[in-house]
Amino acid sequence: MKLVVIFGPHAVGKMTVGQELAKITDLKLFHNHMTIDIVSDLFANIPDERRRLIELFRHEIFDAYSKSNEYGMIFTYMWALDSQNDWDYINYLENIFKLRNSEIYYVELEADYDIRIGRNKTENRLLNKPTKRNLEKSEQLFIKLEDKYRLNSYEGELDKENYIKINNTSMEPAEAAKIIKERFKL
Repeated sequence: MKLVVIFGPHAVGKMTVGQELAKITDLKLFHNHMTIDIVSDLFANIPDERRRLIELFRHEIFDAYSKSNEYGMIFTYMWALDSQNDWDYINYLENIFKLRNSEIYYVELEADYDIRIGRNKTENRLLNKPTKRNLEKSEQLFIKLEDKYRLNSYEGELDKENYIKINNTSMEPAEAAKIIKERFKL
């Protein structure tokens, strides 16, 4: 079993690169909005319950999938590197898969702010992420999260055995996916 965690800031291309990587490997894509969007509207006024359900769904999916005979999973995540809670979550996720002797790979994407603002409105993003369709609200969240968290790592900060950082500002998603596949021999 393999787990590929693609992380980076808002609209950097995590899901889109994950889609391309899934096309050229036997990995299945589980992008973070697959659980977020299930509960967002229904629990819009109950944030604690929304968060609890997202975590519950993800835990059950990770647990079941890590026990399966599948080749592996791609999971996308916006990791706030200045939040201990997010570090704890990544360690928790890693432990679920390590318990089953999985190989874990980390792919960090980074891209220029203006490029990401543009990507925040792409057809693929809006098609696959219903909570992003209100463009005004989505852009406000984008700006808020950029101001609140550090969403890309410092040089040498991540001490992971299987780690790559890709600047995909001027790169097509398929090209980034190819780099990932070749680097980790997926």
